[in-house]
Amino acid sequence: MTETRADEPLLRVRGLAKHFPVRTGFRSRGLVRAVDGLDFDVRPGESLGLVGESGCGKTTTGRMLVRLLEPTAGTIEFAGRDITHAGRRALRPLRQDLQIIFQDPYASLNPRHTVGRIVAMPLQVNGIDPPGGVKQRVQELLELVGLNPEHYNRYPHEFSGGQRQRVGIARALALRPKLIVADEPVSALDVSIQAQVVNLLRDLQRDLGLAFVFIAHDLAVVRHFCHRVAVMYLGRIVELGDRADIYERPQHPYTRALLSAIPDVTTLGPGGRIRLTGDVPTPLDPPSGCRFRTRCWKARDVCATEEPALVPRDGGRQATACHFPESGPVTAPAPAQRAVAADGDETVDPAATAGPDAQEVAR
Repeated sequence: MTETRADEPLLRVRGLAKHFPVRTGFRSRGLVRAVDGLDFDVRPGESLGLVGESGCGKTTTGRMLVRLLEPTAGTIEFAGRDITHAGRRALRPLRQDLQIIFQDPYASLNPRHTVGRIVAMPLQVNGIDPPGGVKQRVQELLELVGLNPEHYNRYPHEFSGGQRQRVGIARALALRPKLIVADEPVSALDVSIQAQVVNLLRDLQRDLGLAFVFIAHDLAVVRHFCHRVAVMYLGRIVELGDRADIYERPQHPYTRALLSAIPDVTTLGPGGRIRLTGDVPTPLDPPSGCRFRTRCWKARDVCATEEPALVPRDGGRQATACHFPESGPVTAPAPAQRAVAADGDETVDPAATAGPDAQEVAR
């Protein structure tokens, strides 16, 4: 297993991109820019959340990090070693330190194998014979994730969705990894089970010193679990910072729109929610300049001609890719800045909110 100094990033990503060719017969129609230039670090024991709308490139990013997809451009360094284009033989010893939890617990477990065989497979593939034998180690892992060790000989169809996801977590922990990519590990589970699985991951992180790249669209879960948050839009990171900064003082308009969609049980109705106009542009032909400008109430001419860099703004700790970042904590929007759509839904009037002093958004 590789060693990493505490002051060095465990995972370093620079310029990471993944483009998928689109063809009609033998004719090329262009490239789908699923991920288009990501920069971020993950330190030992840290959890980084990747959030954004469906189709923004979160899952593609996670699969590239564990090398299930080949990057088109950029570099991935794990424990100081470049693994961007490492082959299967070079990656094999690193698999012990780098694991993934898949989103769908129904599809990620082989229905023909028992739970014992599924969890034992990483040990057998890597030729590891733990003290007490493989069976004892597997039963210890099952107990660690909250399952009965006597379920060793059961098949996946005999478990509930939450129990299946626990089996997937046990499999990821079998080799005692340093980094786990969790690809929406609770999105397919009931709300009550989601809390149990997230709390389990937090306990395992604390007890085993694990680092996580936590991919999710549930902002409440990310706030509960992650130390830092990266907000993605159309294949790019538009804001990156500590959990408190992102949730309490978001600077990018898109981040504020996402946070405004979090349900608030203390209020009735849409409240201060921002309803973005238009659809997400196609990654086959993304907008010039800022990719969010076609839906942004603060867009100016410069947003169409110059792409904003992801850099700290106003001396802050969080990095934002916006020419006109917001400032100050999140508050409720003023009544004059609200408008009501024809279907009765409350929306935000871009004309009333244009300019650097655009409305604040309630969480």
